[in-house]
Amino acid sequence: MNTREQVIEVSGLRRRYSSPKGDDFEAVRGISFSVARGELFALLGTNGAGKTSTVELLEGLAAPSGGQVRVLGHDPYRERARVRPRIGVMLQEGGFPSDLTVAETARMWAGCTTRARPIGEVLAAVGLGERREVRVKQLSGGERRRLDLAMALLGRPEVLFLDEPTTGLDAEGRRETWRLVRELRAAGTTVLLTTHYLEEAEELADRLAIMRAGRIVVSGTPDEVTATRPSRIRFTLPAGVPVARLPLSLRAAAGEDGRVEVRTERLQESLTELLLWARQEGVELAGLDARSASLEEAFLEIAHGGAGDFRDTGNDANDANGGDDGDGAGAATARLAETGTGTGTGTR
Repeated sequence: MNTREQVIEVSGLRRRYSSPKGDDFEAVRGISFSVARGELFALLGTNGAGKTSTVELLEGLAAPSGGQVRVLGHDPYRERARVRPRIGVMLQEGGFPSDLTVAETARMWAGCTTRARPIGEVLAAVGLGERREVRVKQLSGGERRRLDLAMALLGRPEVLFLDEPTTGLDAEGRRETWRLVRELRAAGTTVLLTTHYLEEAEELADRLAIMRAGRIVVSGTPDEVTATRPSRIRFTLPAGVPVARLPLSLRAAAGEDGRVEVRTERLQESLTELLLWARQEGVELAGLDARSASLEEAFLEIAHGGAGDFRDTGNDANDANGGDDGDGAGAATARLAETGTGTGTGTR
């Protein structure tokens, strides 16, 4: 059990959206998890899974419909003045005035940020040091994401919320952002990340949770989550050698493309058995490929509703009831209105 200080604590969290027509729906349905100081926790899920609705509650932009949230020991909504100066928020899309330069934008934001870092320092950290005098409207999509991140880092946040931080970045920009996030975590910053890039979650996350329909379906370290799915062995048999000749214990099945697939929870034993059989029978296994399950496979199975046999590997599993889901309409607009430009750290 993790004995480190829990910086984010979520217990039985619910968020319900009401409609004048009476067709209310619950976007978040009783989830529970915690994040320790200095840990990077990734929240994954398809669009409508409830990620954004959850993160908004953690950021203090709305009150929960049920359950409890604590960030740095405080209720982020009711005790916002205590929490906001200590967190950084990077939204999916910022709302900076397009005619301001990068430097002007940074100075404007620093003017309403507690303990602001030097502008040159934070712009250099995200690779915008040489773009100081460029207007926001002239930045590429990737450069705007870097500016969003810079403003989230201005106040030296203890807790950093990153909502799809590398969307629009090229491969080099993405890896530079990963490097910066790793440095922040190594310095003790707690990070909660949402991303659609599963490689990003595998590279960065200490632990992660996958949401579907407002619930956490599985959580744990990346290795623990992928371990919930069987490994696979794929190959092609020579013409005239039927799948039925394979050992029954392998439970092999042929696909429409003629490739044979073996799914197993004992990869080494099953592969050894297959290779010994092939040597004994004098059979060549063309295109032999053996690999453990990937996070992508686990994620896709959950996303398509095939997660009934998943087990939660963490200690913060939720036990919510199912139902319709969604991230409430107008949520992004509400967040922009709350934070002014939509990105940044605590105000005075």
